Amino acid sequence: MDVAAGAMRPLLEKLGRLLVAEYSLEDRVKKGVKSLLAELEMMHAALRKVGDKPREELDDQVLIWADKVRELSYSMEDAVDTFMVRVEDDDGRERGPNNVKNRVKKFLKRTKKLFSRGKALHEISDAMDEARELAKELGDLRQRYMLDAQAKSTIDPRLKAVYRDVSELVGIEDGRDELIKMLTDGHEKQQVKTVSIVGFGGIGKTTLAKAVYDKIKGQFGRGAFVTVSRNPDIKRIFKKILHQLDRNKYAAIHEAVRDEGELIDELRMFLQDKRYLIVIDDIWDEEAWGIIKCAFSESGLGSTVITTTRNINVSKACSISGDDMIYQMKPLSEDDSKSLFYKRIFPQETGCPHELEQVSKNILKKCGGVPLAIITVASLLATSDEQIKPKYQWETLHNSIGRGLAEGGSVKDMQRILSFSYYDLPSHLKTCLLYLSIFPEDFEIMKDRLIWRWIAEGFVQGGKQETRLYELGESYFNELANRNLIQPVYDDHKVVACRVHDMVLDLICSMSSEENFVTILDGTQQSKHNLHSKVRRLSFQNSMSELTTHWVDVTSMSQLRSVTLFRTDVDLMQTALSCFQVLRVLDLEGCNFGKSGHKIDLKPIENLLHLRYLGLRVGGTCVGVLPVDIGKLKFLETLDLRSGSEEPLVVPSSVVQLRHLMCLHLYWKNTKIPTGMGNLASLEEVTGLWVDGSSAIEKELGQLQELRVLEIYVCVDDESVCSSLVASLGNLRKLQSLTIWNDGKSRFDVCWNSLVPPPYLSSIEFCYCTSTLPTWINSASLPLLSSLTLGVDRVCLEVDIQILGKLPALCDLKIFTTKAQCTRVERFIVGADAFPCLRECGFGYFQTGPSMFPRGAMPRLEILLFCARASHIASGELDVSMEHLPSLQRVRVILWREKAAGGTSDEFEEAKAALRLAADAHPNRPTLLIDHY
Repeated sequence: MDVAAGAMRPLLEKLGRLLVAEYSLEDRVKKGVKSLLAELEMMHAALRKVGDKPREELDDQVLIWADKVRELSYSMEDAVDTFMVRVEDDDGRERGPNNVKNRVKKFLKRTKKLFSRGKALHEISDAMDEARELAKELGDLRQRYMLDAQAKSTIDPRLKAVYRDVSELVGIEDGRDELIKMLTDGHEKQQVKTVSIVGFGGIGKTTLAKAVYDKIKGQFGRGAFVTVSRNPDIKRIFKKILHQLDRNKYAAIHEAVRDEGELIDELRMFLQDKRYLIVIDDIWDEEAWGIIKCAFSESGLGSTVITTTRNINVSKACSISGDDMIYQMKPLSEDDSKSLFYKRIFPQETGCPHELEQVSKNILKKCGGVPLAIITVASLLATSDEQIKPKYQWETLHNSIGRGLAEGGSVKDMQRILSFSYYDLPSHLKTCLLYLSIFPEDFEIMKDRLIWRWIAEGFVQGGKQETRLYELGESYFNELANRNLIQPVYDDHKVVACRVHDMVLDLICSMSSEENFVTILDGTQQSKHNLHSKVRRLSFQNSMSELTTHWVDVTSMSQLRSVTLFRTDVDLMQTALSCFQVLRVLDLEGCNFGKSGHKIDLKPIENLLHLRYLGLRVGGTCVGVLPVDIGKLKFLETLDLRSGSEEPLVVPSSVVQLRHLMCLHLYWKNTKIPTGMGNLASLEEVTGLWVDGSSAIEKELGQLQELRVLEIYVCVDDESVCSSLVASLGNLRKLQSLTIWNDGKSRFDVCWNSLVPPPYLSSIEFCYCTSTLPTWINSASLPLLSSLTLGVDRVCLEVDIQILGKLPALCDLKIFTTKAQCTRVERFIVGADAFPCLRECGFGYFQTGPSMFPRGAMPRLEILLFCARASHIASGELDVSMEHLPSLQRVRVILWREKAAGGTSDEFEEAKAALRLAADAHPNRPTLLIDHY
C-alpha cells in the first residue's frame, strides 16, 4: 500500500521546484501550488501510516482512497512535467556571430517561446485547480469514513517455528552444533557473550535459535526465549523475560505497572549473580536492541545472549564485547532440502517416484535451500490421503514460482513472514524494492542500471546537499542488501549486481500487481487482469510476442512511464514509440535486433520529451541511426549506447545539448562523439570513451567537473594528445573510479608520470600506458585507493611491491606485465605490515610466490593468483608454503612448463604435488587451481 506514498514523493519535490523564481509563475498559480502542496503533504503523511500495515489488514475504504490518491499524484506529476518541458530554456541555442540574421532568428525564437510559455501557464493553472479540488474531495472522504481506523488483529505465523516438534526438523543439527561450538569455545571469561544469527526471512533463524536454546539451556541456571517483532512493546518484552526467568516470583508481573527504567533495574538486579541463557528473537532495529541490552548485567558468570535478525547492521550492533560473533545463516544443502521436501509429500517407505525426480529437483532449485519456501511448496503438493499428485500439477507449480504461487493457508503464512521485512522498510525503500518486479526470475540485475533507473523514476530524492543522487541510490541498494531482501553479486569483492530470491519475487510481484505498480506481459493469462487499469510500467518478458499482441494494445497506453523489453519485438516498438507521451524510462537491453533481421527506427524517440533513461544496449546489429534531434530530450539523465555492434554508431551533434545528462555509456571505438562534449556539465559517469586524437575530447574532458566514474580507451602515438589528456584528468577533482586502457603501442612514461591524481580515487585500472609503475601510485597520493588493476611492461619486485604494500586501503590488487618476467623471488621483500586490507591479489606474467610475503603481511588475503616456473618449485628454489597467510581461501597458480628450456614433465608433476601439499598444510585447506602455459 505504500506505493501510493512512493508515487507522491517525486510530485512533492517537483511542486516545490515550481515555486522557485526560474519558472515565473503568476501569483494566482503560485498560490494554487502552495495550497495543493500543503494538502498533498498531509495526504503523504497519512499514506505513510497506512503503508506500514499489510494490505489484508486494511479496510476496503482505505484501499480505495489510497488508489485514488495514487492516481491523482501520477496525473499531477505528468502535468507538472509537461509544464517544465514546455518552459525549459533552450540552452542549445546557436552561439554564432552576433549579426543581423542571428539577432532576428533569436528574436523570433524568444517570441515563439513567450506564446508557448503563456499557453503552458494556462494549462498548469487549470491542472492545478482541478487537482486541488480533487485533493480536497479526497481529504473530505478520508475524514468522512475515518480511514485512520486501526488494523485488524492477526496471529503471527512465526509462532509455529518456536513450537515446532523436533521430529519435524531437517538439516538443523550441523548449524546447531556449529553455533554451540561458537558459544562455548573460549568462554572461560565471565562477561556476557553474544552471538547474533542473521539471515533471510524464512531461512530458519528462529528454528535454529530454539534448537540451540533447548539443547544447552540445562547448562544455565536461568533461561528465557522472547520475540521482539517489528513494532516492539519494550515493557511487555521485559516482563516476559522476568516471567520466564522465575515464574513463581514474577507470576503477576504482566499486571504490574512499571516503566522501562524500573524493569531494567529489576532485571539487572535479578541477573547479577546468575548464569543465564536468553534468546532475543527477531530484532528489527538498533534502537530496540540498544534499550534491551541495558538489562543484561556485565557480571554474567559466563552467561550467553543469542539474538536473531534479518538486518546485517542490527547484527553488528548486537555485539556487546569484542568476543561476540555473528552467525550468517546458510541455506539447506541439496540433500537436506530434498529430505525436508520428500518428508512432507511422500510416504517414507515409498520415496519419490522416478518420473518426479527431475521436476522435484527443479522446484528445489527455485526454493534456494530456504526451509520456509520448501515447506510451503511441499504443502501445495501434499495430499491428505497420501496420494501423489500427477506430474503435470508439479510442473504447473514449478512454472508458477517466481510469478505468484497458488492460494493456500501455508502460502499466505509464508508471504506474511516475508512481508514483515517489506513493511519494516521506510517508504522510499518499499517503492525501490517493488520496482524489482520488473525483472524476470533468476535475472542478474546490474547495480548501476538499477540505480540510474530508480533516479529516472523519481524514487531517489535529494538528501543532503553534498550527497549526489547516485550515491544516495547506492545507499538504498546497500540497505536492501543489508536487510537480506536482495542477494548481492560480487566481482573482485565489489558488489556489481543483485538477484532476487524467487520467494521474495513472488511477494513483490503479488504486491506490485495489487497496487498496479508494474504490469508484466509474458504471453500468459496471468498477466492480463491489470490491463483494465491505467498501466504505468510495462515489462515485456519471454518470446511469446505473437500471443501477447492479440490482447495488448500498447498504443492506447499514453500514460505509460516505463517500458522494459526482455525480448525482441520490433513491430511493437515501431508502432508504439510515438504513443508514449509521458514515458520516462525506455530500456531495450533485453532485445537482440540482429536475430530479427531488422533495424529499429529510433526517430520517434526524439519526441519522448519526458524521457530520463534511454537504454539501447541491445545485441546483434546496430539499432540504426540515432535521431538527429536527440538533443530535444532536455531531461534525459542516462543514455546507454553499448550495443556491442561491429557497425560504427555516429552520435549526432545535438547530444551536447543534453544538459541534464548524468550517465553516458558508449561502445568505445565504434562510437564517435561530436565536438562539444565539454558542455555536458552534469555528467557523473562516462564509460567506453575512445580517445584517438581525431577530436578535442582529451581537452574537453577537463570541463566535466562532476565526473565520478570515467572509463577511456586511448589509441594515440602523439605525446601532445597524451599531455592534454593528463592535464584534463588532473582537473577532475570529484573522480572516484578511473579506467584507462592503452590500445596503442606507444608508452609515454614522462607524460603519464606528471599526472596529479584526483584526491578521492578509490578504484583504478591503468593498463599498458607506461612501461613501469607510475610515480603517482603511492600511499601519499592515493590514501583511499581500494582497487587497483595495473598493466605495465615490467615490474621491479624489490621496489614496486613495497610501494604497493603501503597503500593503506587497498583491498583488491591485480598487476601483470606484457611479457613473461621470470626472475627469482626472494623472501621478505616487503615489510610484515604490508597490504593490511588486501583480500584478493593477482600477479600475472612475472614470477612470484607466497614466500615473498612475511608472516604478518596480507592478514586478510582470501584469494591469491601467482605465476612461477615449475622447475623452481620442483627443485625447492621457490618456497610455496602459505600457512602464514591466515585468511586464505582460494589459490590459483599458473605454471611455466619450460620444455624448450630443458624442463621436464616430471618437474611439472612435482611442482603440482608440492602445491597440493602446501594447500593441504594450510589450516583453511584453500581451494587450489593449477593452470599452465
